[in-house]
Formats: sequence, C-alpha cells, structure tokens
Amino acid sequence: MIDAHASSAVVIGGTGFLGRHICTALAAHGYDVLAVARKPVQPIPGARFLPLDVASATVGDIAEAVGSADLVVNAAGDIGADDEERMTAGHVLLVDQLVRAVSTLRRRPRLLQLGTVHEYGPVPEGTAIAEDHPTAPGSLYARTKLAGSRIVLDATEAGRVDGCVLRLTNGCGPGAPLHGFLGRLAAQLRTTSEDAPLTLTVVDDQRDFVDVRDIAEAVVLAAGTRATGRLINIGSGTATSMRELAGILVSVSGVPPHLVRKGQAPVHSKGGAWTQADIRLARGLLGWSPRVPLEQSLRDLWAAS
Repeated sequence: MIDAHASSAVVIGGTGFLGRHICTALAAHGYDVLAVARKPVQPIPGARFLPLDVASATVGDIAEAVGSADLVVNAAGDIGADDEERMTAGHVLLVDQLVRAVSTLRRRPRLLQLGTVHEYGPVPEGTAIAEDHPTAPGSLYARTKLAGSRIVLDATEAGRVDGCVLRLTNGCGPGAPLHGFLGRLAAQLRTTSEDAPLTLTVVDDQRDFVDVRDIAEAVVLAAGTRATGRLINIGSGTATSMRELAGILVSVSGVPPHLVRKGQAPVHSKGGAWTQADIRLARGLLGWSPRVPLEQSLRDLWAAS
C-alpha cells in the first residue's frame, strides 16, 4: 500500500463513473473520503457523501465543503450532454468556482483536475499524443474541458492553488455509463435473444481505452507526488479499433455471434477518429502504468452490468 500524502480527500463528482472508483481507491489507501455530488446514489464503501451542486454553489459553500481536505479531486463531467450552457456550467464555471474557493483557504489542499485527451483535438492516425502537443479541440465537450484545465493551470502558475491536470483517455471497466459506447452495448447485449437479435453499427475509429481502476490509481499517485503545475496524460498508450473493442465485449458476454448483426458506419468526426496517448511522463513522474488488460476490463464491465 502507498503511504497517503493526505489524510482527507474530497472528490467532486464523487458518485459518477470515475468518481466512485477514485473514492474507493483513495479510501483503500487510507484517506478519509468525502464524495460531493448534486444528488446521492448508491453508497460508496469507505466514503461519506455531501449533496452540493458545485457549479451553482457559492464560493463560501464550496470552501466550507473542502476546507479541511488535504486533497481535492475534480472528477465532475458531463460527456453525455450536447448543450452549451450545461457544458459550460459543468466544465468551466464549476472549475472556476472551485479554484476560487480553494484559493481562499489558509491551508490549501492539492487540487487535481481530470481533463480529457480530446482537449488536444483531432490528430493524424498513428500519432502518440504527448503533453506538449498543441490543443485544438473539435467538440463542445473538449473545448469546455480544455477551458477548465487552463483555469487550474493558470491559477497554479499564479500561485493561487497547488494544482495538477490529469488528461485522461476513454475510461472503461465496471460501472461504465449507459451514455457511453461500452455501457450502452453491454445493456443492449443483456436484452439480445433469438427473438430480439442485435444490429451493431460501429464507427471505424481507433481509440485509447484505459481501465477506470487504473485511472483511480493514477489519481492516488498524483496526489502523493509533487507534480505541481504539470499536465500528465493517463491512458493505455495503445489505440484499439472500436470494432475490435465491440468484438471483445460480445465475446465475453457469451451472446451467440449469430445474434449480433454487424453494420457499418462512417468514421466518427466529432472528436477525431484516432486517439493514442503518450504516457511516458506518467511513468516517469508518477511511477504509474496501466495494469488491467483490456479484455479483463471488459469482462469486469460485463460482470458488473
């Protein structure tokens, strides 16, 4: 077990897909964990819960919520929305309010912002995207997430917070949300039968998928490493075909192949058809590398769905 740098942690968006696993990992490493979210869901073992909408809360209310923490993790995100006002509130205004609140504290906690690899924007196939790659986000989600990352890095450079940004690739594993490709496919496979075969249409993209538990471990390591002001990629370091990904999940589900009819779709144009993170900095700076193989991640996703 890693010695915890902090004794207490607050996870904003702590009841979401990423947040729940981060809370679990931090608790396992000895943190006193508080999950903050708009509404409660199923209890998270080892974590307390505070209902608070950080995007609309006052700076004072947020400061009170995080004031005793040694670590604050912003795992809030809204990838399923396509509404500019909602995206701006969840990815920009929330981060701005959080940074303002943290900067008012006499004893400032470490602030970890979870960004996305899509902040880099579309890249040529075969590109391993390093942290110094220019940013040119191609979607509303990516643009607003980039704005949030910049708020944290700019505030850190100004000495207002002790911040760090982890730029994540696509998360997979147990609890994958229904609005994502894998969570949705698992739900569809659950209802597939001789009377209701599945027509599966998959875009011809290749993307970097990393298990959510590996992401949570990266958060734990970043919390205990003095990586102030750094931007660090977290991913598998490998681009996997979406067709291959779907094939693995169909295989582990045990659904007979003849019940899954495969269609074709064009390349997904919103966020780029290729993502592959260069994760050498995470290895060198955090001592982190992904451990959960993709097939095992999808097996665990299926078992938990």
